Amino acid sequence: MPDTSPDPTNKLTVLQVLPELEVGGVERGTLEVAQALVRRGHRSLVASAGGRLVNRLIAEGSEHIMLPLGTKSLFTLRHIPRLRQILVGENVTILHARSRMPAWICYLAWRSLPAQHRPRFVTTIHGPYAINCYSSIMVRGERVIAISDYIRNYILDNYPNTDSANIRLIHRGVSEEQFPHGYRPPDAWLAVWQEQHPRLADKYIATLPARITRWKGQEDFIEIIGTAKKCGLPIHGLIVGAPHVRKKSFYNELIAAVRNGDLVEDITFLGHRDDLKEIMAISDVVMSLAREPEAFGRTALEALYLGTPVIAYDHGGASEILNAIFPAGLVKPFDQSAAIAKLQEFFNNTPLAPYHNLFTLQAMLQQTVDLYEELA
Repeated sequence: MPDTSPDPTNKLTVLQVLPELEVGGVERGTLEVAQALVRRGHRSLVASAGGRLVNRLIAEGSEHIMLPLGTKSLFTLRHIPRLRQILVGENVTILHARSRMPAWICYLAWRSLPAQHRPRFVTTIHGPYAINCYSSIMVRGERVIAISDYIRNYILDNYPNTDSANIRLIHRGVSEEQFPHGYRPPDAWLAVWQEQHPRLADKYIATLPARITRWKGQEDFIEIIGTAKKCGLPIHGLIVGAPHVRKKSFYNELIAAVRNGDLVEDITFLGHRDDLKEIMAISDVVMSLAREPEAFGRTALEALYLGTPVIAYDHGGASEILNAIFPAGLVKPFDQSAAIAKLQEFFNNTPLAPYHNLFTLQAMLQQTVDLYEELA
C-alpha cells in the first residue's frame, strides 16, 4: 500500500464522483483509492447515488455524499449548484470524475467557480466510450488517467487535440495479499460449496465472472459450453454476476438459451457473489469473452494472480494482460471453435498461470495518490 504516514501540513480533500456504489471495476477502484487516501492522512469524499458499497466506504474512513449524477437527462443539471456548494463548503482540493454524466456536472460546477477557488480537476477513462461530444468530457480533465495502454491509445487516436502530457497511464491493479498465488479456499468454505453444488464433482469447471450485460460475453459462453459438452468434455459452466435491477430482460434471455440448449444441468447462474476469489480458485479455467474490447479486464488478472489459467479474446485490456503474463490463453476474438480447442488443450494438459507481480494494486494506488499530491 502507499506510505500510510499522514502529513497534516499537506492534507488534501479529494472528492471522487461516480453514478453509484454498486458492483463493478469503477466502484472497486473508487473504494481502493478512497482507502489509500485515508491511510495517507488525507480526507476522502465520494459522491454517488448510493448502493451496497456505501457502508464499506464509510467503515474504511471515507465520507459519502448522496448525489445522483448518473442519469443522462437535462434534469441532472439541477445538481450543479449543490455540487458547487460542496466544492466550496468542503474545501475540496481534488475533484475526480469517473463517469461521463457525473463528469459533465463536475465540469460545469468547476468552471462556474472563480479560477482561484477551483479544485484541480481529474478524470479517469474506464472504457472505450462512443466517440462523440458527450464522451469528450472525459478528456477535459487537467489530468486524464488512462487505465491501460489500450485506453491511452484510444484517447490519442480519437481525441488528437488532447495534450499527451496531461494523460497519465495508471494501470488498474490487484493485491498480492488478497489474491495470493496458489490460494486454496478454507475447508469450511469448500464443505459448504460441495454441499450446495454436488453435481460439480469430477467436472471441469469453467467460470465466466462478469456482470450480466449483453457485451460481456455470456451468450458466447453458453454456446461454448454447449459445444464443448457435445465434444465429450466433462465441463460445467459457472456464470458469476448479476444483472442491473432495471436490465433483467437479457438475463431472462440467457436463462431461456440454457433451457433451449438442454444445458440446465451443465450451466449454473450464481448471481452476485462476495466469494468470487474462492470460486475462481476452485475453477479449472476462467474465461474472458467480452464482445467489445474491455478497458482492462480485472477479473482475468485476479484469476491469473491466483494461478488459475485464463482463456480470453485477444483484444482490449485482456489482451494486454495475457500477453504480459499468460499468452497461451489468448484466442482470436469471437472464435468459439478456438476457445473450445483451448478448453480441450487445457483439460488434457492443465497449465498453471505463472507467479508474477505485474499490475499491482500497490503501484496503482501509489501512482494515483502521488498524482493528487503533485497537482495540489
